[in-house]
Amino acid sequence: MKPALPLHTHPVFIIGAGGIVNSAHLPAYQLAGFDVQGIFDLSPEKAAATAASFQIPQVFTSLEQMIQTAPPNVIYDVAVPGSALIAVLQQLPPGARMLLQKPMGEDLEEAEQILSITRTKKMLAAVNFQLRYAPYILAAKELINQGSIGTLNDIEINVNVYTPWHLWDFLFTAERVEILYHSIHYVDLVRHLLGNPVAVFAKTVKHPAMAQLASVRSNIIMDYGDFVRANIITHHCHNFGTAQQHSYIKLEGDKGAIKIDFGALINYPHGVADTFQYTVTNENGHTEWKTLPVGGSWFPHAFIGSMAQVMLAAGQGGLPDNSVEDCIYTMACVEAAYIASKQGGVPLRNFSNTI
Repeated sequence: MKPALPLHTHPVFIIGAGGIVNSAHLPAYQLAGFDVQGIFDLSPEKAAATAASFQIPQVFTSLEQMIQTAPPNVIYDVAVPGSALIAVLQQLPPGARMLLQKPMGEDLEEAEQILSITRTKKMLAAVNFQLRYAPYILAAKELINQGSIGTLNDIEINVNVYTPWHLWDFLFTAERVEILYHSIHYVDLVRHLLGNPVAVFAKTVKHPAMAQLASVRSNIIMDYGDFVRANIITHHCHNFGTAQQHSYIKLEGDKGAIKIDFGALINYPHGVADTFQYTVTNENGHTEWKTLPVGGSWFPHAFIGSMAQVMLAAGQGGLPDNSVEDCIYTMACVEAAYIASKQGGVPLRNFSNTI
């Protein structure tokens, strides 16, 4: 499955030359035929190396130089940490069009500042919650939109893997890790499929083997009332080989179900193959699981859709599907999860006088 693509592409300038730019953004843009014309990074060596690897014609020595050189129809790919987004937005010109790396700031307060800046400067801004556009999610949405599995009433996302967090040095000083930098994708996906929840319950915890990091395991329940279940369970410290590792997205309706085993997180960064299975109950009440071949994966193919949304909006008007106006609610859900985790559940001591 492929995302909607613009008839006419726009030149892209990339701010940041980190690992995700090299492993996902640029490979995706090459696949899509997007024209990356320039790059800037605080490390000139990183920018030069990335430019050489991907044949990017211009390497800028400063953000100011990039802005002065930018063609009028440029789209900025702002691939910097969430903590740096506000500073970059303050420098970009009014009316600029951009794709912001997730998360949309380090917390909801920063996300609200980002939203305010983009509104004040009349910017066209989207957030790179790219799981929405992974080929297997597009395939699932097609089945759902066709009515094949009926009305969606159950979403379960379950991840049990070993994640080498040491690959990202900045996380060791981050106050928030698992939900903000990983499960945020699943929170956004649930919102994308079901809309905004009524409330969020959560508990996110550390692990003895990774005590120097903030929480690396999470349970999140997104509340959609009495007839819809939306659960996210993540455990990133299963360091016992890959035999019992898994990462899946299960979607159930009243007529059928979809199960996506996504392999990007298993034996990271090498990954394993994805599988897409679905079943539809026939008129006799019989169900049979079938496998649907789906070309492409989360990395790098989903990154095509994120940028394509900005290009489509720039060319046709309106807001991209992943606009900051929409994604602010993903950040609100994340904030709610952290607050819920801190507040905790109902203490058993409340019942000490009755049992």
